[in-house]
Amino acid sequence: MTLRHRDGRDFRFDAGALCLELLLTGGTGPAAARYEVLDRVDGLLDWVRDCRLPPGLDLTVTDTELAAVRATRDALWELALARARGSAPAPGDLAVLNAAAAGTPLAALVTADGTRAWAPGATGTGLLATVARDAVELLTGPYADRIRVCGADYCALLFADTSRPGRRRWCSMDRCGNRHKVRAHRARTPSEGEG
Repeated sequence: MTLRHRDGRDFRFDAGALCLELLLTGGTGPAAARYEVLDRVDGLLDWVRDCRLPPGLDLTVTDTELAAVRATRDALWELALARARGSAPAPGDLAVLNAAAAGTPLAALVTADGTRAWAPGATGTGLLATVARDAVELLTGPYADRIRVCGADYCALLFADTSRPGRRRWCSMDRCGNRHKVRAHRARTPSEGEG
């Protein structure tokens, strides 16, 4: 996904999983709340257009479904952070995620011309079940121990390190990784006038 920092610069970010991309829509706490877009249905529809789901999803979302997506997103924040920190998940957060995952997910179809399409009648509940099932797979699968918080002091983005070596430290090398390299280089290089 392409994200825009508060300074107005765009950068590429790969969360590694659909469910972690949902965390980019806001959340609890002052830092995440600043980026809240799930206060309106259009915010969720914009996210669907930009996330890793294949295009063409014609989605109908009610205000009740939007509230459920927000609640699940907030529980997922806590579950992913707990996993990244190696701490136990909160039972309430697990209950919210598991309830969402129990719903009927979105359905894909193959059309007569061999292309992929979404089944008609897609709802916010189906989207939520799809994202929640992705979260269950992530939290119980091979990348569960690779859920990380960006290594930059000022960045709280969560990602699943799906790289082969499994040594990813930054949300984006274009943003936090590059800034770290520049600071490290400046620390090693004497400034002009020293000598």
